[in-house]
Amino acid sequence: MSFGRAVKRKLAEALPPVGLALLCGYFVWHSLHGDSGLLARERRMEEIAAARQTLVRAEAERDAMERRVNGLRGDRIDRDQLDERARTLLNLVGKDEIVIPYEPNRRLY
Repeated sequence: MSFGRAVKRKLAEALPPVGLALLCGYFVWHSLHGDSGLLARERRMEEIAAARQTLVRAEAERDAMERRVNGLRGDRIDRDQLDERARTLLNLVGKDEIVIPYEPNRRLY
């Protein structure tokens, strides 16, 4: 009987530290792998960096379009841009121009 009591006593003494270690392990695991953990944060930072690159490309494209539109608006109209745009929309060419065909799904600009 004394052996059984000694084992129970050792288990009772070991239970709080083991429980605390398991509880700490639980929180450490979730601080790394949880929805708000460090690994999820790194993934979010990568997504943010990719989104910023997409934003920079979209802004550059928008700026290019704005420059082209500004040439066709206002008191001063850029004649070259107006001519280019009219030829594109009307699908016309001059008598002294050479036409180079390209695939329909590829854009020139």
